[in-house]
Amino acid sequence: MEKGFIKKRIEFYKIARDIKRIKIQGARNIAKKALYAYSLVPTKKAKKKLMSLRPTEPMLVNVLNRTETQSYEDILKHFDSAQEKINKIVFRLIKNNEIIYTHCHSTNVSHSLIYAKNNYKKFEVYNTETRPLFQGRKTAQELTDAKIKVTMFIDSALSIALSKKQGTKSVTKIFLGADALLKEGIINKIGSGLIAQIAKNQKIPVYIIADSWKFTTKAIKIEQRNLNEIWDNAPKKVKIQNPAFEFVDKKYITGIVSELGLFSYDNFVKKMMKE
Repeated sequence: MEKGFIKKRIEFYKIARDIKRIKIQGARNIAKKALYAYSLVPTKKAKKKLMSLRPTEPMLVNVLNRTETQSYEDILKHFDSAQEKINKIVFRLIKNNEIIYTHCHSTNVSHSLIYAKNNYKKFEVYNTETRPLFQGRKTAQELTDAKIKVTMFIDSALSIALSKKQGTKSVTKIFLGADALLKEGIINKIGSGLIAQIAKNQKIPVYIIADSWKFTTKAIKIEQRNLNEIWDNAPKKVKIQNPAFEFVDKKYITGIVSELGLFSYDNFVKKMMKE
């Protein structure tokens, strides 16, 4: 019995370290792993530690709070159920021969695009590499494996990607995930704000594709990541800023797709406030 308890604690701390060190990425994956870790060590102290690991991930907090009223199995079922509903809405949003632009890696976005492809929608995807950890490569790999045509751009070329310059095609829609859904907008990977601003100038609709469990009314701290992600052994006099996320105001958002449906951002918030 004692050996089993020790083994669970060792696994718990390994998961916690992996979440903290970004070895586990994506709001959904982080929340699921945190839920599993809590099932290993279901104490108040363990829950508090898990909640402190990633301040920009309210889904992690919401999932752990739901353990007070829902079973582990029911919470797990939500992830797949929500994705299935999101897939069907995104399928209806995509028209044949469109160019869809996305950034970073979002499970909700990738899975919905793959669903659309598997159900015979014809479209291409433009995406950005998403430095410094290159999460865009993961998106490109997943979509390519699903036989979706992907063109990946370096981050600093996103204006070219969105503006039909240097041989690029016209992007028709932008799908972004979200790490946090707030009353006045979203928090997503750094670069999302610039993408949204260019999209508004180019009159390209921006849709947020995200599970409603990412919604919070609390203030969210923007993570500043390790400067070594940018430049190992940088000169001491060079100051490096490495913000992982940024806020995107709702004025740039055409609509939000969640398991609850497709809404304007204001109507989505109204619905969440009634929950």
